[in-house]
Amino acid sequence: MINRLISIAPMMEWTDRHDRYFLRLMSPHALLYTEMVTTGALIHGDYKRFLSFHPLEHPLALQLGGSVPEQLAHCAELGEGFGYDEINLNVGCPSNRVQSGRFGACLMREPLLVADCIAAMKNKVNIPVTVKCRIGVDNEDSYELLHSFISLVAQAGCQVFIIHARKAWLHGLSPKQNREIPPLRYDMVHRVKRDFPHLTIIMNGGIKTVADMDNQLPHVDGIMIGREAYTNPYLLTEIEERYFSILPRSREEIIHQLIPYVELQLKNNIKLSSITRHILGLFQAQKGGKAWRRYLSEHANDPKANACVILEALKKREMK
Repeated sequence: MINRLISIAPMMEWTDRHDRYFLRLMSPHALLYTEMVTTGALIHGDYKRFLSFHPLEHPLALQLGGSVPEQLAHCAELGEGFGYDEINLNVGCPSNRVQSGRFGACLMREPLLVADCIAAMKNKVNIPVTVKCRIGVDNEDSYELLHSFISLVAQAGCQVFIIHARKAWLHGLSPKQNREIPPLRYDMVHRVKRDFPHLTIIMNGGIKTVADMDNQLPHVDGIMIGREAYTNPYLLTEIEERYFSILPRSREEIIHQLIPYVELQLKNNIKLSSITRHILGLFQAQKGGKAWRRYLSEHANDPKANACVILEALKKREMK
């Protein structure tokens, strides 16, 4: 049984395997999600490269983007075979590229197709198949439409819905603007939970602090945190202490735990900057934080850079 109290949102170009490993060092309990992976990338590309992950990342969900039931079913099988703990269908991304592929948030207009996709995946795997969606799209944002969407998709076998409490504008707003401009409607997600008490409803959108979580958890089954977990990752230790009584490691301890992983990745020809870009926010709002970020940014891109760059960045921070 997956603990869904806290999860970290799938974020394109951010929640790759290096970031997830780093986040896991701070949060033993969070359910982690991959970046969205399209069915086309897995079917026509190097699926092993897309699906590989470190065992420490568990519990880990694979988020798929697609709208062809048979293709999604095949990719869900691949994900289960690689050891993922959950398959998640993206019904929330509003980018033009995603829309052109007929998946993401535009699928909220096609609940029967989403239901077919869920049923096809459920028929092929034994792990949970879940949906991440919005509360609506464009002017199709009534509670009645959201209720109908949840009802139809649940009937196909989906028992877990992660709901971003904003609607998506499919035209006129960038993905970044779609995360900020449409107003948050937590009340609609609360109402979904009241109307579907047998379903697991996870709240997503605008949640940045433990106090925010405390406000939402009486109404839903769990919280998904997005960009705050990336820009201020040490927040996860505060969450672990608050909800799981796990005493936090210091930021310095976390970095020293990361070093063996970094050294292994360097041996596998991974660039140091591919890892250090994820740890820049560790000392956010802390003394020496700017020195930490500056040193990593200036030195991690050197072709000869190794783990010593990270340790030296720690020293620079401590000198401030």
